Amino acid sequence: MPITKGFRALVDEAMAQVTTYGVAEVQARLQDPHVQIVDIRDIRELNDGTVLGAFHAPRGMLEFWVDPESPYHKPLFADESKEFILFCGAGWRSALAAKALQDMGMTNVAHIDGGWGAWVNAGAPTETLEAQKARRQAKG
Repeated sequence: MPITKGFRALVDEAMAQVTTYGVAEVQARLQDPHVQIVDIRDIRELNDGTVLGAFHAPRGMLEFWVDPESPYHKPLFADESKEFILFCGAGWRSALAAKALQDMGMTNVAHIDGGWGAWVNAGAPTETLEAQKARRQAKG
């Protein structure tokens, strides 16, 4: 069966409908308690680290973790005082994911243009998974 709408069309549609931030905009808000950065990359992509303070929510589980009716729901996503800013490797999956969350009714969701690649290229702050784990354990 032929593909009638390719990934590029899906990504372009999502980009036209979701809030997109540049790296500098997000970096300026890293300390904002009303912002939660969400890394939607696959676990195998995390070997190089993640954005400082990011919460990992794999793309394949995101809708289930967000929905309070799901047995997999994560309470973090019920915090309506936060804006959830998603990122992936290049910004395509995060655009699609942000659109999916908007389709679910979330209005407090956005994504980072260029994703992890743009973040690293800009020299924005990152942390290893070990450092992230230690920081979270120190918080209690």
